Amino acid sequence: MTSTLQPAQATGAVKRPGRWLALSVLVLAVLLVAVDATVLGLATPYISEDLHPSGTQLLWIGDVYSFVIAGLLVSMGSLGDRIGRKRILLGGAMAFGALSVLGAYATTPEMMILARALLGVAGATLMPATLALIRNIFHDPRERSLAVGIWGATASAGTAVGPIAGGFLLEHFWWGSVFLINLPVMAVLVLVGIRTLPESRNPHPGPWDLGSVLLSLVGMIALVYAVKEAATHGLTGTTLGTGLLGAAALYGFVHRQLTMPVPLLDMRLFRRRGFSGAVLADLLTVLGMSGLVFFLSQYLQLVQGRRPFEAGLAELPAAVGAVAAGLVAGRTARRFSVRTVVSGGLAAVGMALAALTALGQSTGYPVLGAALLVVGVGAGFSFTVTADVILSSVPKDQAGAASAVSETAYELGAALGIALLGSIVTGAYRDFPAPAGTPAGTHESLGAAVEAAAHLPPHQADALLTAAREAFVHGLHLASGAGAAVLLAASAVAWFLLKDQKLESTG
Repeated sequence: MTSTLQPAQATGAVKRPGRWLALSVLVLAVLLVAVDATVLGLATPYISEDLHPSGTQLLWIGDVYSFVIAGLLVSMGSLGDRIGRKRILLGGAMAFGALSVLGAYATTPEMMILARALLGVAGATLMPATLALIRNIFHDPRERSLAVGIWGATASAGTAVGPIAGGFLLEHFWWGSVFLINLPVMAVLVLVGIRTLPESRNPHPGPWDLGSVLLSLVGMIALVYAVKEAATHGLTGTTLGTGLLGAAALYGFVHRQLTMPVPLLDMRLFRRRGFSGAVLADLLTVLGMSGLVFFLSQYLQLVQGRRPFEAGLAELPAAVGAVAAGLVAGRTARRFSVRTVVSGGLAAVGMALAALTALGQSTGYPVLGAALLVVGVGAGFSFTVTADVILSSVPKDQAGAASAVSETAYELGAALGIALLGSIVTGAYRDFPAPAGTPAGTHESLGAAVEAAAHLPPHQADALLTAAREAFVHGLHLASGAGAAVLLAASAVAWFLLKDQKLESTG
């Protein structure tokens, strides 16, 4: 059973004036981070043409943002608990805006990599602070559930808005515009946030231990990097060494927290079944879904021939479902039970992924759209309720660190999912029988095959594209099946670990 709020907090369930306006500021920050995580993918071909990065540099441009965020979330969440969540949120927002300008006007691959890395530092301050402030602004549990639902719905909407906005901007402006859209959002966030957001912090924070920060940063970056490299290039000595370094650093981090009088992250939080169950369910869910998210845009564009903007619109049902489910998730969990809603949502996602194993090259959109809608609804119910469980499992003084653990589970789940499920797709694709005379490199990716086909005679190009697309769709079938198995396993885990878990009903 998770702990409830302390009695002193319970009696203070006063409904703060302006709390919904304050929430609008917080969801702006969430929207920005979610959009920024997805918008760059569409701009990558244009950046490649302009800056001429090497293959390795291009990978770093795409990955360094998530590497840095994953490595710093716990540290920044804990820093917000210490110096003030409003302060770190507004400071991070201003930095995010300034660094977006650096990215927009980058003239070399190295400058772009630096800008993306620094954007990751700023982004790591935003997400934990937003959830922690919700925990401290909304004292009434039912209102807090709705606020968390709106927060989660905005994050889901952002993942859909990113490709759509990116596709529109790239069809009308130069690639730097995908960075500059951050500026007006950040300006509104800072100006309104200064007036509406209350400050909150841990009254007895202890020191911000630099050793713990470094161990967390090295451990998460090394582990995520090793997983992604293993998926791309196989298990090499360098990859294995990097993974062992990450595991050793994370072990050192945990040991250091257990021996410090005031740790950066209180590891005793994981003794609470509700907290641990919610975090594990989130990690497994993102792991199982990330392969679909990563490869679906390639399927829509390179297999079915949709333009970027059209492909972005095609993914919209998932966001619509997540938004709708997120807004009613708290009420539904109170009416039925936490474990019913979370396990049921995950099972629904698993079944939808299983249905995608029947996708073909010419599958009509209604089938795909219906599956995406179910994915969105199931994920919206699950993520919203687990976020609520995590927030209500801890004293509000530790809300930043607890929120950061939740966000780190997302990042780690995404890295593992793209690596593990990505290796399945890549393995199935690499062995396709290419016609004679096919240029080297077409087995590396479907994008490479499409590009090579543009320079071949029509009959040879058709044969190459048919074989490559069939192999890619076969890999997508395998990844969808594996993702379905992971989601159904996550559903079972949630059913057992969230037994007797309840959301608070009164302040």
